[in-house]
Amino acid sequence: MDSALISNIITVGALGMIALGVGGVSFIGLRAFETASRRRARLAGGGAAVAGGDSGGGGGVGEAFSGVVSGVRRLGDRIAIQDPAQLSSLRTKLMLAGYYSREAAAIYLGVKAASMIAAILGIVLLLPLALGKHSGMLPMVGGTAFALVAIMGPDQFIKSRRTKREREYREGFPDLLDLLVASVEAGLSLDAGVSRVTEELHRRYPNLAEHLKVLTLELRAGRARKDAWTGLAERLGIDEARSLATMLRQAEEMGTSLGDTLAVFSDEMRGKRMLYAEEKAMALPAKMMIPLILFIFPCLIGVLMLPAAYRIKTALMH
Repeated sequence: MDSALISNIITVGALGMIALGVGGVSFIGLRAFETASRRRARLAGGGAAVAGGDSGGGGGVGEAFSGVVSGVRRLGDRIAIQDPAQLSSLRTKLMLAGYYSREAAAIYLGVKAASMIAAILGIVLLLPLALGKHSGMLPMVGGTAFALVAIMGPDQFIKSRRTKREREYREGFPDLLDLLVASVEAGLSLDAGVSRVTEELHRRYPNLAEHLKVLTLELRAGRARKDAWTGLAERLGIDEARSLATMLRQAEEMGTSLGDTLAVFSDEMRGKRMLYAEEKAMALPAKMMIPLILFIFPCLIGVLMLPAAYRIKTALMH
């Protein structure tokens, strides 16, 4: 059998397997279409009315973007997760990434479905290239790239946003505690100190300041302090916030001094941040080993050995 024909068969088979994989994942996501369409009114809520009211103003680009978002949201409503526990988990994940809208889950599911459809179309368009005379590994690489972007792209984007926000929260938490200790020791109450600290942290840590604003509004609305701080810890999603919420609840129940408690906790957070920085510094040599072996050592060996090899070659030729 001709080697070109064998290569074409292998390429088409690989693209077919990729298309089947992406199609299978898409089918799993779309298998609840009928049931989700019946629950569409409950999941969408009043979002359609809000979207219809907002579409009146804006230019052509804004209207086009709103139309795309509306179409993606409707697609997400049709394939919405039926299990309330899974839907709640998805909303929590999106909230930790900074998406607080009620329609965020539907838009996320719609984006995943649209990316699956786009990947399938891309793989189908690559089939003529795979069957052509100059076919090779390029169609397979393209099909694999489409499949990976469709399957892992939305999740990786949400994960990167969550990681970036958690890094900001961890960097700003010791500063938050220091300012809160200074405010409490200056005579302010804890609630007033949080409001004052929010103004100071807005420029350096804007996302953390937004969560503190929500905490301040909840306290002003009459929510219990321990519940408000527990809600802040859930929205931030870091261990430091959970520890602070637990400490404040215990201090309130036992009647201990908030200033001393916050001072001790602030020193502990400073020590943890220093230990975290030292841990990253100690891990740096191990991380540098791979680029050192792959890039720096070959260049160094080439610089040292090539002149000697040239001289040996010249001596042997004479």
